[in-house]
Amino acid sequence: MATFPLRIPMTRSPTQPSPGVDSPRPRALYLMEPRFLNLVYSREARARLEHFLEFSLPPQTKAGHQDLTSEQRAGIELIITSWDMPALTSDFLALYPRLKAVFFGAGSVRRIVTPASWQRGVRMISAAHANALPVAEFAFAHIILGLKRVWTQAAAARSQRRFVRTGAVPAGTYGTTVGLLALGHVGRLVARRLQSLDVKVLGYDPFVSAADMVDLGVHPAGLDELFARSQVVSCHLPYLPETESFIRGPHFESMPPDAVFINTARGEVVAETEMLDVLRRRTDLFAVIDVTSPEPPRPESLLFDLPNVLLTPHIAGSLGAECLRLGDSIAADVERYVRGESIANEVFERDMARHA
Repeated sequence: MATFPLRIPMTRSPTQPSPGVDSPRPRALYLMEPRFLNLVYSREARARLEHFLEFSLPPQTKAGHQDLTSEQRAGIELIITSWDMPALTSDFLALYPRLKAVFFGAGSVRRIVTPASWQRGVRMISAAHANALPVAEFAFAHIILGLKRVWTQAAAARSQRRFVRTGAVPAGTYGTTVGLLALGHVGRLVARRLQSLDVKVLGYDPFVSAADMVDLGVHPAGLDELFARSQVVSCHLPYLPETESFIRGPHFESMPPDAVFINTARGEVVAETEMLDVLRRRTDLFAVIDVTSPEPPRPESLLFDLPNVLLTPHIAGSLGAECLRLGDSIAADVERYVRGESIANEVFERDMARHA
């Protein structure tokens, strides 16, 4: 069975208890582009943040914050941010000697955290769980559509201007098998939603215990087995060096007739050329591709040409009003931080072995 190995993280430095509500408000800084501040943090969320935190400086951008004086930066304890946050390099951390925590109103923190930030003990709180919700909803919807073979039936009706059944009878949502690649934030949410259907769910994730699999209603499976047995495979793998091009041509070649592959994770985890070669030869298969590498695809990519590919422009994640959920999540966690309570959405160094 193919696996991607578990990394053994360094021990994380302990952090000091957070201040209570009667303590002086921690000094904080909004650090992000204006479009993200307005997109993620509603008026209500910002009012909540500003009730618990002291913002003595106007919101700063990635470029603009470097123009602050050392005196202005010296007292900053928390950074409230979103997409476009600078990486926490040694040089960045030197600018903020009292920085204790970063609240990231977006998904993965992989490109932000560094060995220097873990060593310094800077806490990282992410809205990844909130961002996972629309991805899970997107994947769940397409799993059902895939089991009903909606896209091929609709394409046939459009091209032939009549109702026509193409290929095999649709598998449907009774007694069929769905495979989930990885059970992180998104995969777990999808698994919970699949419990409402009469389907068997196979799961591949070497980080998840058998007991957790049972709790999620998932049957453990090897990678090869999962592809060979599933009418729909939904990919939620994190992008790590070990998972680059992890899904290859033979996996697609082994899929049952009329099976569907869905990727809402990262384009890099799939050997795209090999996938496209199989899809070109096996026209019974169908792929829903929301993420690519590179992104967007090159104009000459077969992703735009193959009739058995549905290509969407990375829209599974938070869009429009959904982004406000991220800001609400951060505001709630800031309140917990100030009250000295446990923060469910904190990311630890040990999490980075599987953090997407």
